Amino acid sequence: MKNKLNNPILGYILIGAIFASLVFFVNIGVAKTSYLITFGVTMIYAIVALGLNLLLGYSGLISLGTAGFMGFAAYISGYIFNNTQLPFEIGALIAIIIPTLLGILVGLISLKIQGIYLAIATLAISEIFREVFIQLDWFTRGSAGMVIGDYPTLLGIFQLDQKGTYLLIVAVMVVVFILVHFLTKGYLGRSLNTMRSSEPAARAMGVNVFYQKVLSFTIATAISALGGVLYVHFVRYSAPGTWTLNLSLTFLAIIVVGGFRSISGTLIGALLLYSFTEIFFKNPALPFLANLTPIIRGGLMILFVIFWPNGIASFFSNIKNKYLAKRSLKEGDA
Repeated sequence: MKNKLNNPILGYILIGAIFASLVFFVNIGVAKTSYLITFGVTMIYAIVALGLNLLLGYSGLISLGTAGFMGFAAYISGYIFNNTQLPFEIGALIAIIIPTLLGILVGLISLKIQGIYLAIATLAISEIFREVFIQLDWFTRGSAGMVIGDYPTLLGIFQLDQKGTYLLIVAVMVVVFILVHFLTKGYLGRSLNTMRSSEPAARAMGVNVFYQKVLSFTIATAISALGGVLYVHFVRYSAPGTWTLNLSLTFLAIIVVGGFRSISGTLIGALLLYSFTEIFFKNPALPFLANLTPIIRGGLMILFVIFWPNGIASFFSNIKNKYLAKRSLKEGDA
């Protein structure tokens, strides 16, 4: 029984069930419908930030182009949905594959540069994407933005509404969490950790650094693209102003606050930096609070960097370790 309670897979499923229960509370009038949008976007941000966490936290490679790849996937999926008769699943798959192929190219670039230079290169790629989103009117609708007419239909049978799309996001989040858990606990996670500490040491231990770098960029980009697809079909709108450096920095902030190499910490970071500020600081009755949102996010980052540099995940881990240590001492005395 104790092992089952400590099973992270069951924990991720429980987290998904908690988020899914919001639909029930909305149905009975206990929760606002607007909360569906807030927590739906929060889960999408957690998914995308987890991909960046895999790249930065495990392999030590930084990217500031996350928003660009996410937006590219959103526009591709939205364009296919609006202008073709292809099933939603096929359009989503195409929207994930194309940015992922570009992610592989970025991974190849990362073999030549690293650190701040890699961050600048990925930022440049993101800015190129943003300019393309503005100029390519026939594809993106330019500055006016792309509007999605309806929610997707799953398997050609199940027509989703806002609540159904929200539940789809919950299911995807749980699946991504589980897949990333197995990836990081296996050979990939160990080799990326070794590579992050020392590339020469990793090569000496037989790690193919070339392959691991490209693979980490590929996975991170695919997850970002998946987040873009979910976003555009949930919010049903995409504008160039959405996919900016500010969004990429938000994902980075989520990782800093939540914790490097922590799946649950990434979700907590998304809740703190997005849900918390959206619910409590964007009150129509108190519009001046909305201006405090960047200050709150920046302040949280500073606090965590100073007091909990490993993020909120380390804070809870320390509490758990202290509790286990005290319990073991009591059992030893007994």
